[in-house]
Amino acid sequence: MAEPKARILVVDDEQSMREFLEIFLRREGYDVQTASDVDTAIVYLESDEIDLVITDMQMPEKTGLDLILAAHEVAPEAAVIVVTAFGSTDSAISAMKEGAYDYLTKPFKVDELKIVIEKALEKKLLANENRRLRQELRSQSRDRTLIGHSRVMQEVYDLIALVAETKTNVLVSGESGTGKELVARAIHEQGGRHDKPFVAINCGAIPENLLESELFGHVKGAFTGAVQTKEGLFEAASGGTLFLDEIGELSQPLQVKLLRALQEKTIRRVGDTADRKIDVRIVSATNRRLEDEVAEGRFREDLYYRLNVIQLTLPPLRERIEDIPLLAQHFIRRFADELGKDVEGIDAAVFEVLSTYAFPGNVRELENLVERAVALSHDSVIGLDLLPPAVTAVRASQTAPRITAKGIDLEDVVADYERSLLVEALVQSGGVKKRAARLLRISFRSFRYRLEKLGVEDPKREA
Repeated sequence: MAEPKARILVVDDEQSMREFLEIFLRREGYDVQTASDVDTAIVYLESDEIDLVITDMQMPEKTGLDLILAAHEVAPEAAVIVVTAFGSTDSAISAMKEGAYDYLTKPFKVDELKIVIEKALEKKLLANENRRLRQELRSQSRDRTLIGHSRVMQEVYDLIALVAETKTNVLVSGESGTGKELVARAIHEQGGRHDKPFVAINCGAIPENLLESELFGHVKGAFTGAVQTKEGLFEAASGGTLFLDEIGELSQPLQVKLLRALQEKTIRRVGDTADRKIDVRIVSATNRRLEDEVAEGRFREDLYYRLNVIQLTLPPLRERIEDIPLLAQHFIRRFADELGKDVEGIDAAVFEVLSTYAFPGNVRELENLVERAVALSHDSVIGLDLLPPAVTAVRASQTAPRITAKGIDLEDVVADYERSLLVEALVQSGGVKKRAARLLRISFRSFRYRLEKLGVEDPKREA
């Protein structure tokens, strides 16, 4: 007997038909169960994994249509083929409307049955594969999700759960690298629109003359290069969520058009004369203080209030240092797998250094730091030697040198200490040299001279 390819349930009140189908299907290599009535068939569906049901339409007490409806409840993944008497196509069509894959009329040819079974199982196999791929994609999405057990992150999770159940627009604020897009995705996936598209765009990464077309679409011939009609991201995100990252980068003219879209719930493609209705939830993000942008006239107040119905602020990494070990281990697992490295953990001394570092690039900087360390590692544990100089220099500035019996080189000690302070100032200022100079209470010219003299590079490039 051939190895079973699928499990098939035959349901018919006529014993001769059951026996005939059982013998035929077993010869074809299938694993077969039989039932003489609908109730018995339902018991099989509840207790066993059935891939395909072949059922007679007309049976005493309950019909094949009753079985189809019951299968939806107890075994929704099972395909159903209905066998009906000649001239009873109306009942077969009703079965198809209720979800049957196909039907055969008696008397049918064996070859015909064989083809219908193969196609039904092929469709089911394809559906299972699609389901597996969706689960795999969700798993990959979870791999790039928010991570942290700190109190501030627990508050973020709670707010995301509350916000996700609403339809209102959300403004996510926070420094660069804190994970604002991950928050937007979490809001989308936990809400009622999770089965619809999530579309993201960085408003600061696209030239202004192209951004309008990206958002709203265009018609053929609207401008040079518009060789065909194209839908915009508002339409692509229909029914789902549109994430507008770096919303503060929008020009004033585009702010006006975005405001109109939000107010009227319609958009107009570039070069078109007709409006199109939209159903999109907007989640926007910024690393600026939009309140200040509004006060200084760079951002429309009315648009700000449309976007900022609910505000969610992400804390910088330096305010949740207790999450660093968890984040670092997560990144190690990912990059060790991607790079084919046998790296399993981080030395405790490294965590001590990381806990004192300001992380101007936040979680993204930590991610890059771990990727760098894993790529350079030749051991199973990441040590201090694999940290970027910008990180270890900050740590060095906190350890005062001691004079030993051999003495010390004062010039070198002073130079090292000065270098570490310059680096720390750059780190805390996010790489803005004028701000770093103010932190050290020296002029910008003096600061730049000391950088060149001591060979200090921008720590953001190092990391």
